[in-house]
Amino acid sequence: MNPFFGKAGAWLLRRAENFAAGLLAAMFVAFMVQIVFRYLFNFPVGWTSELSVITWLWLVLWGAAFVVKESEEIRFDLLYSAAGRRTRRVMGIITGLSIVILYVLSLPATVKYVSFMKVEKTSYLKIRFDWLFAIYVIFAVAVIVRYLWILSHLLRGKDPEATDSTKVSSGL
Repeated sequence: MNPFFGKAGAWLLRRAENFAAGLLAAMFVAFMVQIVFRYLFNFPVGWTSELSVITWLWLVLWGAAFVVKESEEIRFDLLYSAAGRRTRRVMGIITGLSIVILYVLSLPATVKYVSFMKVEKTSYLKIRFDWLFAIYVIFAVAVIVRYLWILSHLLRGKDPEATDSTKVSSGL
């Protein structure tokens, strides 16, 4: 790989992590403000709850699209781990093709629905729903690109990574 692309990719990953951390910080601050106003001042405010939900939605989809690595995704991998190298590759190709096909087929309807939601706004912050739900379109496109990348490696003969149950993050 070209060193420039490696550095650019690492820089973009750090910025994606920074954005996710900012969303988490905003959610935490909104949550703390909600507690202070509700229990110290006996004056509940709704915008803090709304902001917490919005930042949670964006955090989950942004993180899944740009921060979480493919090897860190939650999956049922007992059968996958027990399979041989070639079978794992076939399973990866079938899974990748299925994901790409389903997301590509759903993308036009998703974009249409998100575009339609411009007519609605959130209750307190008055954020248009099309802006709020735009993260799902970004997420869907990122998933398509990610699995096309994975498929290209699998189809060129690169072996999929076997699950290592001795790793802390293996989930086993």
